[in-house]
Amino acid sequence: MRFAPLPVCSVVLVSLALVGCSSTPEDKTAGWSPNRIHSEAKDEMNSGAYDKAVPLLEKLEGRAAGTPLAQQAQLDKAYAQYKGGEKAQAIATLDRFMKLHPASPALDYALYLKGLVNFNDNLGMFSWISRQDLSERDQKAAKDSFESFNELVTRFPESRYAQDSRQRMTYIVNSLAQYEVHVARYYYERGAYVAAISRAQVALADYKDVPALEEALFILIRSYDALGMTQLRDDARRVMSASYPQSTYLRDGKFREKSDPWWKFW
Repeated sequence: MRFAPLPVCSVVLVSLALVGCSSTPEDKTAGWSPNRIHSEAKDEMNSGAYDKAVPLLEKLEGRAAGTPLAQQAQLDKAYAQYKGGEKAQAIATLDRFMKLHPASPALDYALYLKGLVNFNDNLGMFSWISRQDLSERDQKAAKDSFESFNELVTRFPESRYAQDSRQRMTYIVNSLAQYEVHVARYYYERGAYVAAISRAQVALADYKDVPALEEALFILIRSYDALGMTQLRDDARRVMSASYPQSTYLRDGKFREKSDPWWKFW
């Protein structure tokens, strides 16, 4: 059996495809020393080009394998991923670092950075319209952040990152308590008084000495009153009067208007 010859154009296309498949991108770092790669990566990071820094740091990690410079490359890569908005990748890089180097002197920094990745106080470009604060958002990231900071201050209480971690933990606890109160107020404003009482009680039971508890007690008073449960209303009022004698909730008898977020302290 004879086969018909391929048209000339087909031969050209096949040849071009084979050439394309055989070519590989030029590695500009091929002749670079690990120190030069590190320097170039740092320059990219300092200029905000985190997407360019990450592949350089990945090459450095391979070239300097088994050295402290490789460990530094991993941490720098996690930071670059974090600053570049690749939070999931940053967490994966940090988890890998902590698994591979459990005795590293930089372990406290790895925990701190992991806490920062999950700690998000960026309200977004429209926050000034909605007046949204972090306590109104999904709290999983906040809880993950708290766990990282808590591990840091527990294992490395004298770390240079410990004090800032403690402050951020306080912020997170306040945020989580305020979240429960936001939900309670949401239910109250929609007439779901039993649900409002339940969520306010969660905040009061789970958290101590946080600003949100004042409003939680006020929600209990208003919800019990709406349900005609006068004894429980009066009990809640007595607790609130003793705990917050100068409360504007008791003085004015109404909820506060939203203003600047209560949690913003840095």
